[in-house]
Amino acid sequence: MTAANTRILELRAELDQHNYRYHVLDEPSIPDAEYDRLFRELKELEAAHPDLVTADSPTQRVGNVALTAFSQVRHEIPMLSLGNAFEETDMREFDRRVNEGLDLPVGDLFGGGAAVEYSCEPKLDGLAVSLLYQDGLLVRGATRGDGTTGEDISVNVRTIRNVPLKLHGSGWPATLEVRGEVFMSKAGFERLNEGQMEVGGKTFANPRNAAAGSLRQLDSKITASRPLEFCCYGLGQVSENIAETHIGNLEKLKTWGMPISRELKLAKGIDECLAYYRDIGERRNALAYEIDGVVFKVNSLASQRELGFRAREPRWAIAHKFPAMEELTELLDVEFQVGRTGAVTPVARLKPVKVAGVTVANATLHNMDEVARLGLMIGDTVIIRRAGDVIPQVMQVVTERRPENARPVHIPETCPVCGSHVERTQLVKRSKGKETVSEGAVYRCVGRLACGAQLKQAIIHFVSRRAMDIDGLGEKSVEQLVDEGLVSSPADLYILTPEQIIDLEGFAEVSTRKLLDAIAASKRPTLARFIFALGIPDVGEETAKVLARSLGSLERIMVALPQVLTYLPDIGLEVAYEIHSFFEDPHNRNVIAELLGHGLELQDQGDVHAEFAASTSLAGLIAKLDINSVGPTGAEKLVAKLGSLDKIIAADGIDLRQALAAKQADAVRDYFRDPANAERALKLEQQLQAFGMHWASEKKVVEGLPLAGQTWVLTGSLERMSRDVGKEKLESLGAKVAGSVSAKTHCVVAGPGAGSKLTKANELGIKVLDEDAFIALLEAHGG
Repeated sequence: MTAANTRILELRAELDQHNYRYHVLDEPSIPDAEYDRLFRELKELEAAHPDLVTADSPTQRVGNVALTAFSQVRHEIPMLSLGNAFEETDMREFDRRVNEGLDLPVGDLFGGGAAVEYSCEPKLDGLAVSLLYQDGLLVRGATRGDGTTGEDISVNVRTIRNVPLKLHGSGWPATLEVRGEVFMSKAGFERLNEGQMEVGGKTFANPRNAAAGSLRQLDSKITASRPLEFCCYGLGQVSENIAETHIGNLEKLKTWGMPISRELKLAKGIDECLAYYRDIGERRNALAYEIDGVVFKVNSLASQRELGFRAREPRWAIAHKFPAMEELTELLDVEFQVGRTGAVTPVARLKPVKVAGVTVANATLHNMDEVARLGLMIGDTVIIRRAGDVIPQVMQVVTERRPENARPVHIPETCPVCGSHVERTQLVKRSKGKETVSEGAVYRCVGRLACGAQLKQAIIHFVSRRAMDIDGLGEKSVEQLVDEGLVSSPADLYILTPEQIIDLEGFAEVSTRKLLDAIAASKRPTLARFIFALGIPDVGEETAKVLARSLGSLERIMVALPQVLTYLPDIGLEVAYEIHSFFEDPHNRNVIAELLGHGLELQDQGDVHAEFAASTSLAGLIAKLDINSVGPTGAEKLVAKLGSLDKIIAADGIDLRQALAAKQADAVRDYFRDPANAERALKLEQQLQAFGMHWASEKKVVEGLPLAGQTWVLTGSLERMSRDVGKEKLESLGAKVAGSVSAKTHCVVAGPGAGSKLTKANELGIKVLDEDAFIALLEAHGG
């Protein structure tokens, strides 16, 4: 065997193992960058030795030549659908039939019946498929079709990352048909639609449609580009038995590299099944994927065989469906609301209809581009969708039901609140020193804080719990303060008097004093909270924390140039321009000055973080100027030859051509011939010097944070501090605070009332701290 062949086999085995750990065990053992390096090495070796490429190689997931049509596949064992249960009584009736079919006691007034063991797992909302393995190799993939005949989608199935092309380990039957669901996660679905919108392609109504449409592409290269996943839920034909129970089968399949549901559980009796259904229902919106119910199966395979089938469904399984999340209703009107940043947003007024157990009369339409995409007209029959606490959305128009008197939707020319002009926003794309302007999706009222709606929303955001955290100022109170003319900017909150507040509806002497005390207590916010409270467009909590931690002072943040801001983590040029523009606005600067003048003292201010001291390079600055034809490599050559920004600006064509190709040299010369460009570059260098980020600045030692690289989860209610404060303290020590528990979680802090997150932490063997131990840990680290 040649050295290349040996290395190829080693790489395939290693990549297969990493895929298994990542997709099946949820325990990645190497960073993505290392996986990519190994994958590239394998790809290069196979390109050099095409005769060594095999169908089960991890590189063979990129799609193949497009088909003209799918061929038909006949299922040796039909892929039957399941019966449905919608109420608890349906489930109890199913359990009664199972007990009768197995000749077990069903219980009476004098005692309970037998407790049948059931497997429980979420019912994924995707597309059912069959995967056929011969001697451990994937040889065919097929859709369910009508249950008897499906379509051969083998080339497409091979592109799904967590479908093993070759089974792991050994001991699998010679013939093994695995059945499961191909689906798309919520995050993957959002990314797909965003990408489709960017290129003007078709967007999908929901993850199920996206998964089905992606899997049935005749061009498998398109399928390969889609974020599809597979989850196994059972078997079809097998040449020999594997286990005696359904869960035993799935656990064995997992050892062979097959992904199964992480929510798979065993329930003893119908009451445990119903408890599982309620638990999954409560956690449904936190799951990474869409589900529409829970599937229960008699766990014993012998009992399954004894119960058998009826018509087109097994007697030993049932799907307990959740209440419908989509319904039909009529669009009565479209009204327009004005938000904190002046965005004028269309809102659908609907004929009330019950969706997922809640009566819905309003739904979001996002913006006028969404109205156009839907082809929406007032009077249309529409499909609306509601998922848990998510605001209901209009998903689709039923055009065949459109009435003759349907009316188009028009954006108002003036603000419905203040009467100011409404204008369409413009998107500015900056690249290679050029600005390209296009129309944005948002319409905006130009009235700013003179518009009552914008002022109210700005104040509500400013006082919110995650911003200045002024307890006692709810939406109703803010509306009264604005309507009475007592507050015309956030700064006015700090000069309110007891006499002004006590006469407002809902206030008395005690509540007035409490509110004024809360306003006074908010005068010492952290810099990050204050930045977030200002309501800068596109600046959320995390970006505010980055700005505060990195630049260290309000003064630096206010004067930072856009290109300097892009040196900070996760701040792109467009957001950088939003931040810079906000602080350049005279009105915003006046409000900040008034706030500081009323006694606000920002905490945690200091120097630029040590990580950014002397962190820049001249070549990096040149690259950021986006000079046409000059990238990072050209910038390095330019600096190596000329040494300083002054010399580069002053250089003539001869000097420049000694460092660069003629085209690049001419581009640099032409760029700096414009005095505005030269001045901009010098200002950038001056600011980097002032901030201590310049390459000639003093380098500082970066001290490692004690919890850096760790992921923590807070659950339950903390009694000695709020969860927000706990989160801030953990982040100040370098930890990432997540909203869900996984195998990657380092520690869980559990207060009273902790529920499913604590349960999952215990199941995974993750360290759990109570509040006392948590506070002791913080104190040990000076938190």
